[in-house]
Amino acid sequence: MSQAAQPNLAVRAADDGAYGAPAIALHWIVALLIFAAFGLGLYMTDIPGFTPTKLKLYSYHKWIGITVLIFAVLRVLWRLTHRAPAPVAGMPKWQHKAAEGAHLVLYLLILAVPLTGYLFSVAAGVKVVYLGLWELPMPFEKSDALKAVFGAAHEWLNWTMAAIVVLHILAALKHHVVDRDGTLRRMVPFLR
Repeated sequence: MSQAAQPNLAVRAADDGAYGAPAIALHWIVALLIFAAFGLGLYMTDIPGFTPTKLKLYSYHKWIGITVLIFAVLRVLWRLTHRAPAPVAGMPKWQHKAAEGAHLVLYLLILAVPLTGYLFSVAAGVKVVYLGLWELPMPFEKSDALKAVFGAAHEWLNWTMAAIVVLHILAALKHHVVDRDGTLRRMVPFLR
């Protein structure tokens, strides 16, 4: 087999201008989980006291967060081995660079938000049992100081991610409705 005929397994690129099925699936799974975790987080923190319902919702929130982290790691691994499609023809360079920057920040946030939530629970001395089956390690002792740090970080990072997600959605809609340049169709198969 000639060198040119051998597939490059290190980094693959989408050659038809659209994202592949695995990238699309990971994108939408993570997006739906983030929306669920964020909405549940807002709802559960407004419930007064520590009722059985509130504690159950906290468990669900943590389970979703851990699932986000698992899929985020898969998504990062996929992205490291598969290049994104080339920018849509005619897209200004500054928009492409802004999109790259926003995507990088989103990748960091989908890792950092669940990690800070987990560390917040550990610092509070609350065990995290994924899906009620697997107890996650407690890497350090209960600490009110760390609880305050990780709690604030988790909240701040969540609101930051919410703002960037809104900008991401608005940018995608702008490309679809105003520019009509095919950007959104690359990630939404039924629009193709």
